[in-house]
Amino acid sequence: MLKKKILTLMAALLAFSGSAGAVYAKQEDPAKGKKETSAPGKNQAPGKVEVKLPNDQESTVTSVTYTTYGNGKSNGNGKGPQGYKGLLNAIENVKDKPAGAVIAEILLSQYGDKLTAEQKAKLEAIVAKDEALTAAADLLAKLGSVTEAVYVQKEAIKVNVTNINSYKKLGKLYEKLGKKGIKLYVNGDELAFKVAPYVRGGSTLVPFRVIAEALNAQVTWNAADQSVTVSRDGITVKLVIGKTTAYVNGKKVNLAVAAEVKAGTTLVPVRFISESLKANVNWEGESQSVIINE
Repeated sequence: MLKKKILTLMAALLAFSGSAGAVYAKQEDPAKGKKETSAPGKNQAPGKVEVKLPNDQESTVTSVTYTTYGNGKSNGNGKGPQGYKGLLNAIENVKDKPAGAVIAEILLSQYGDKLTAEQKAKLEAIVAKDEALTAAADLLAKLGSVTEAVYVQKEAIKVNVTNINSYKKLGKLYEKLGKKGIKLYVNGDELAFKVAPYVRGGSTLVPFRVIAEALNAQVTWNAADQSVTVSRDGITVKLVIGKTTAYVNGKKVNLAVAAEVKAGTTLVPVRFISESLKANVNWEGESQSVIINE
């Protein structure tokens, strides 16, 4: 399920793009020092809804969609004259477009008790389409909301962790924000780290503990012999700092590069440790992403 804040922002931006109706923004009145809204067109419906943006700035959205179908809050059949039934009709026209995922999420989260099992199944299928989420992220980026586009694209990755193109698209969004360097993903979740991964001798070294914990493995550090051991599902992997020899369930394995300690963090060859723990590892060079999936 998408976060409510993202959905609200997406709905607002879809209105800006013309998908949800006409939009007008608040403007400053220099004389009064207050915000006022410009008048809508002669043929425009008068409804409006306050939208909280992530940066706490507000914009007022006026659209035919809002007036017809309500403000998204569950109040009987909604404040609009058609309520959730109107949304069900509307989604038939946009189910394969970015707006479809937004409307489907609203219906599921706020009108679930009014939907049949068949309707829920169809709506869940729409929400689950990573293509729709990616399209929504593209729309946000085109409208200048790159940070919000990143949030939505991350959701697209979680929907389908094997879609390499989703990581590429997220990488391009990060480039627009000036974020560079190697990224780590485990089962669709992007990992945070204190010491950045880097490439040495053709191998990508990554922070050992963050990878192991993301894979629900147990990590043990032995100061006496400068070794680190990780255990998971009956598999035990041991590496010695500075050595190109490792052990998997006691069996000796040669490494292309040795594990090392940098700024108090142990870094290990990502492919060896992940594959030893029976996880799939992919390197996506365009976005510089290490992608690990179970």
